[in-house]
Amino acid sequence: MNTNKNLSQHIKIRPLTTSDYPTVLKWSQDAAFCSANGWQLNRSPEELYRWWLKCVSNVSKNFIRMGIEFNKKLVGYADLACINDKSAELGIAIGESQLWGKGIGYYSAICMIEFASQRLGVTTFNAETHEANVRSRKMLEKLGFEEISRLGIEEYLGKNSQLIQYKLSTEELWKC
Repeated sequence: MNTNKNLSQHIKIRPLTTSDYPTVLKWSQDAAFCSANGWQLNRSPEELYRWWLKCVSNVSKNFIRMGIEFNKKLVGYADLACINDKSAELGIAIGESQLWGKGIGYYSAICMIEFASQRLGVTTFNAETHEANVRSRKMLEKLGFEEISRLGIEEYLGKNSQLIQYKLSTEELWKC
């Protein structure tokens, strides 16, 4: 594994493609990933493919999903949801659970924040995670997000967990 200093040079976000499907199929068979991201485990390949085609062809003014590449290999996806004026909700999912905790989500979030800032003029980012998702919470705090509320409870890794909402207001552009 690369040091964190060099890690950012090996991460990029890019549009999703239909050729990403075999990788997505593997994610759908990873119990840890499915549980952490609210995916049904072992979805039928046909249903999953139809869903993936919708993700790839999605054209929406208030939602963007991009692929996360690490060393030129798709390893996850980054979302901008509820895009409205100068705000958006940021979401990151690393599909290969063995890569969790390596900093890929952190640098992917920086790439997506830079993309949203430069291309969409977004200056306020919202995010939400489960109290039990310590890695996600630490990533958001390292990025400069501040906790703003604790509303709702949702299942995470098979147990009910408090939802925590975060906000980041920035005029800075991070280089990716």
